[in-house]
Amino acid sequence: MNMNFKTVAAVVAISATTTIVSVWGVSKFNAYQQAGIQAPGKLPFNYVGYNNTNAPGVAVDFTPAATTAVPAVVHIKTKTKEKQLSGGGSRGRNPFSDFFGEDFGDVFGGGPRVMPEQRASGSGVIITEDGYIVTNNHVIDGSDEINVTLGNKKSYKATLIGADPSTDIAVIKIEAKGLPYLIYGNSDEAKLGQWVLAIGYPLSLDATVTAGIISAKSRSIDINRKQSDRPVESFIQTDAAVNPGNSGGALVNTTGELIGINSAIASPTGSYAGYSYAIPVNIVKKIVTDIVKFGTVQRAYIGINFLPENVTDEQKLAYEKEFGISIKEGEGVFVTDVPANGAAAIAGLKKYDIITKIDGVNITSGPELQEQVAKRKPGDKVAITYKRAGKESTVTLTLKNKVGNTDIVKNTSIIEKLGGTFENLDKKVAAANEVEGGVVVKKVGDGLLKKSRMQDGFVIISVNGSEVKSLEALKELLAKIKSGVVRLEGFYPGFEGSYTYPLNLSEE
Repeated sequence: MNMNFKTVAAVVAISATTTIVSVWGVSKFNAYQQAGIQAPGKLPFNYVGYNNTNAPGVAVDFTPAATTAVPAVVHIKTKTKEKQLSGGGSRGRNPFSDFFGEDFGDVFGGGPRVMPEQRASGSGVIITEDGYIVTNNHVIDGSDEINVTLGNKKSYKATLIGADPSTDIAVIKIEAKGLPYLIYGNSDEAKLGQWVLAIGYPLSLDATVTAGIISAKSRSIDINRKQSDRPVESFIQTDAAVNPGNSGGALVNTTGELIGINSAIASPTGSYAGYSYAIPVNIVKKIVTDIVKFGTVQRAYIGINFLPENVTDEQKLAYEKEFGISIKEGEGVFVTDVPANGAAAIAGLKKYDIITKIDGVNITSGPELQEQVAKRKPGDKVAITYKRAGKESTVTLTLKNKVGNTDIVKNTSIIEKLGGTFENLDKKVAAANEVEGGVVVKKVGDGLLKKSRMQDGFVIISVNGSEVKSLEALKELLAKIKSGVVRLEGFYPGFEGSYTYPLNLSEE
């Protein structure tokens, strides 16, 4: 009995001791692990779902944002009417000459040529209840008719209010009331990794919603240079699927606020390949307000030239050799020139300065600088922080407009932009030159015509292949084109041959 009692007591004692040692050991081991994982400067690593506090987050629900945004995104269809190209007689320019040479058309016996009717499709976003819609300039550029179809299938003819090729923004309007519209968000608050929805009418489908995240900000892809000699690009890059037809559609956040206008894709095939680009809404709303209020954009300028984006290593070395300075990527915007009497020159900025901040916002690239300036207007005062010889300083400058002051820029007509005096071609001169009509440039003034080196007396008989018989017809054609490059074709009475003068209507 005694023996059994001693045996049991010994077993209990050993068990108790083992338990105590085990508990102590586990506590020490846990303490060791905890100290190692959460040591200063290290992130705590844990298995997902190890306990309630580390459980995966609740899945994002896109339903409210999609429900809010889809009714305010519209389908835009454009039509460019069939055009009689300048042809027949000795004066007509062969529209195929750019590809095959001037004699290509002769195999068809000459005569009138026709450009068939062109149709295109895109998207737009309603921004007011009374029918103002924002879209891309490239969606409506050069069209004769703009038709808008709402989500409820009602269709309207739209009027072009104005466009800005530099940012690829256009404003159109339909006559309607009580329309659903999107509220502007704040693109400055958009963050990398943030969920977004792209909404539009891709590939002639009905309204389509795709989701993705913001994968980059302040991207420049140099696409707006196709339609402007002063492109402004600071795109929001996302991986939301966007295809042809999405242009002009909405990029919204998960609360349904508009944070961008979808504009372009990066693709070797023309279809979606992983990256899409949207114009930040903070730029959009400034451009839209200017167009609606003034008829044209009140664009502000700092008055500098700066090192372009995406320079090669060879170009960078050449710049460093030319400037005698080491250029560090991401340090700021390297100023290569400061034109006299510009805002920057007056404020004391100099060549080789490095701009690092605008109103306290860090600037590491040209697109970031453009985005900050594009949101402002001439006359606004901004604080510019810059480095010179390693020392950082801040100055305040007053932004100016394209002509070097702070006045409101008026909406100049296309004819005024050309610069010159015009009159209808005399019927006898027209008959002698085997044309039905035309417009004589009596005097080349200080405008685009002068830059083209056109001479007094030139007779315009077509614009981009569309026949021009009168000054009124010339005005109508140019008003429809509004922006981009046009080709004025014609002749000089008494001289053989036809002449073509390309003009960039987007040039400021």
